[in-house]
Amino acid sequence: MARTLVIANQKGGVGKSTSVLNLGVALARRGQRVLLIDLDPQAGLTAGLGLDPYTLRRTVYSLLSTPGTSLARVLCTIEDGLALVPANIDLAVADIRLSAAADPATRLRDVLDRSRIPFDVILIDTPPGLGVLTANGLVAADAVIVPVQCQYLAMRGVRGLLDSVERIGQSLNRDLVVGGLFGTLYRVESEHAREVMGELRDVFGPQVFESVIPYDEAAAEAPLAGQAVLDYAPDSPAALAYRALAEEIVP
Repeated sequence: MARTLVIANQKGGVGKSTSVLNLGVALARRGQRVLLIDLDPQAGLTAGLGLDPYTLRRTVYSLLSTPGTSLARVLCTIEDGLALVPANIDLAVADIRLSAAADPATRLRDVLDRSRIPFDVILIDTPPGLGVLTANGLVAADAVIVPVQCQYLAMRGVRGLLDSVERIGQSLNRDLVVGGLFGTLYRVESEHAREVMGELRDVFGPQVFESVIPYDEAAAEAPLAGQAVLDYAPDSPAALAYRALAEEIVP
């Protein structure tokens, strides 16, 4: 059975899509069979893997909006061991259309439960906020992994997300746990960034992974080339950090 992890934070710009992309590639290169699911209407994960969201006919929206649609119909193979369920702008109306459905938060879980395609790890990218799309990711997952930008305001959003995780755990997914937190966009020279990481470790203790993702221009440039930073700049600080983080998350 696949281990299903949702990468979530109600704040935008913390590196969710970048992290899903690079963790997925890192795990696939270690021999894992990995499925990536893009639940963000901005489709950053989809574009970052070299696909044009505007030309895609079938996306994750098909799975969520049309009961009975199979996972196989929307899968895109990226490379050996790595597949993607892509997103496009159609997801922007999902909150409105799904909120009127009888089961708005369980659509993705139902699709994954029906699927017979074998994967070892499923990584789910989510949009900022705590709407229906993020709820689908949380309900479908075994654990939530939280990227935290190394700024004080980003820390404030973590509690809200963890409160939502607890509520969903009580009502829709009793198996959901917090799998861990990790710092992103870390500037080594910044005292503020060091203070934020120190507070994160003080508050959440062993739930914080040792690996910290540094601020790295290569990580920002890689999606423009339709690549993971592991391919675009394999020896860059961000690439090395994502490989280390992948080993912590899936030993």
